[in-house]
Amino acid sequence: MAENLPTIMTHSSTFLLPRPPPITGTAGNSSSPTTYALIILNQRLPRFSPLLWQHSRIRVCADGGANRLFDDMPNLCDHEDDVSIIQERYKPDVIKGDMDSIRPEVLNFYRNLGTSIVDNSDDQDTTDLHKCITYVRDLVPGGDNSNLCILVAGALGGRFDHEMGNINTLCRFSTTRIVLLSDDCLIQLLPGTHHHEIHIQPSVEGPHCGLIPIGTPSGSSTTTGLRWNLDNTEMKFGGLVSTSNIVTSETVTVQSDSDLLWTISLRKQQQT
Repeated sequence: MAENLPTIMTHSSTFLLPRPPPITGTAGNSSSPTTYALIILNQRLPRFSPLLWQHSRIRVCADGGANRLFDDMPNLCDHEDDVSIIQERYKPDVIKGDMDSIRPEVLNFYRNLGTSIVDNSDDQDTTDLHKCITYVRDLVPGGDNSNLCILVAGALGGRFDHEMGNINTLCRFSTTRIVLLSDDCLIQLLPGTHHHEIHIQPSVEGPHCGLIPIGTPSGSSTTTGLRWNLDNTEMKFGGLVSTSNIVTSETVTVQSDSDLLWTISLRKQQQT
């Protein structure tokens, strides 16, 4: 009787390329291209945020993330001079959260442009990121999130408890591909229920990377494509974790018996 092998989940940072080719969904053999959604949190926007916006079909600000969009996006559009035109062009579809951080003038600005405002101040048990991810997932017809990839800008930096809350949210939505982004790196969860194939985009990311067990220790992790590969290696806090590793191939594979965080550095300038 044939053994049921784990499904391969594919990952690629083509959303950082000017014209990303379509990548397949979770199973690795879907003919449907990836649908990107962008969530903006209340930290400084990465320099490539206009590119993330361009590739995304759904754009959501989490509460004070609307302040960041309003304030930071004009500074990231180098070839434009009129701030008001840029602010009107980059209008989110939805602003969602408990509304304790967004400035009143920013809220009114986007409301007048037709942005939907969803006040969840009655829900204090989940973070604004959690609320936004739930909203985006509910938009997918039939609940099939296999071709959905959620990009989260402004997820890193600032208060450490906020960063850990964002990482915890990755674990709560482990079946959805979610990428936390800053100027310096990206972070995503590799659930232990799948084998993983990561297609490196060397013009925009690497070479430094890391694999970190999250939630529980990893009794056995195996990789290919790294300078210091893991070979049925045990990893845990207080023991070995794979930091300051180096990608040596344009394809990295990861197998583990537990969830791992994958992180890779982002280049300040694209290679030609």
